[in-house]
Amino acid sequence: MVVLPVRFERSPRLHPMLSEDAHPVGTRVVVQGKRGPEVAVVRGEAQERRPQERYGTVLRAATPDDLALWDDLHRQGEDLKWLLRARARERGLPVKLVAVEFTLDESLVTVSYSADERIELTGLIGEVRAHTRARVNFAAVGPREQAQMIGTLGACGRENCSSHHLQEFAPVSIRMARDQQLPLNPEKLSGPCGRLLCCLQFEHGQYLDLLKDLPRKNARVCHDASGACGKVTKLHPLAGTVDVHTEQGVLTGVPAGELRRAPEEARPAPEKKPRRTEGARKDRTPDAPPS
Repeated sequence: MVVLPVRFERSPRLHPMLSEDAHPVGTRVVVQGKRGPEVAVVRGEAQERRPQERYGTVLRAATPDDLALWDDLHRQGEDLKWLLRARARERGLPVKLVAVEFTLDESLVTVSYSADERIELTGLIGEVRAHTRARVNFAAVGPREQAQMIGTLGACGRENCSSHHLQEFAPVSIRMARDQQLPLNPEKLSGPCGRLLCCLQFEHGQYLDLLKDLPRKNARVCHDASGACGKVTKLHPLAGTVDVHTEQGVLTGVPAGELRRAPEEARPAPEKKPRRTEGARKDRTPDAPPS
């Protein structure tokens, strides 16, 4: 037995599957997954099985009959998706139907949907069962999963990372945009899903390494060549330079190696308050009441 990484139609994620044969890359195979038998594509070379790992199973190479049936089920799923969208609008349901997928044996149909709040969709089960005997499963997906399944274009003009190659959704924070000196504009930092761009994390580690050699923003520094001192206003990690605002103007593109930390200005020592004596504390105590 060998392990083959396979990819399903609506996700770039690779799933390891046990197989008796080492099918070449690009082969369409029938696999037994969590939902049932489905058609997938082999996307990697055969690997050795690892102990204590859970795998699906490659049943066989897909035959022409398997592929014809799979294409027919795909068309049925698309037709059913548009029908359910129309029925949801008629019922006033605030939901977006993303995909309708059958298993190869037609025993299960999965309806993937996206909604901003918890919603009851049992009323649509009858609409599905009027067209198929398959068991119905409604699966809620988030904004990122929705963009992954539908497939969109990113800000770079290419297919978005989530539907092209991304294997998992790693956490993305606004701090990553700050470290990369990007403008904190929500429209420019958000992807088609409305969340922060997944690509912000790709080079974040490299930016952190570059920032180690640069002074912090708003730090007081002095330029060795001119002797001018000022405050760091902008960092350029890729170029290894910074912009410094001085009393004489702004120095742009100054290499970090030509800067040194400005000496701290002498500050007057805080005045010490006189320490109260025991006698002073006794003087402020109230007089004892007359006997």
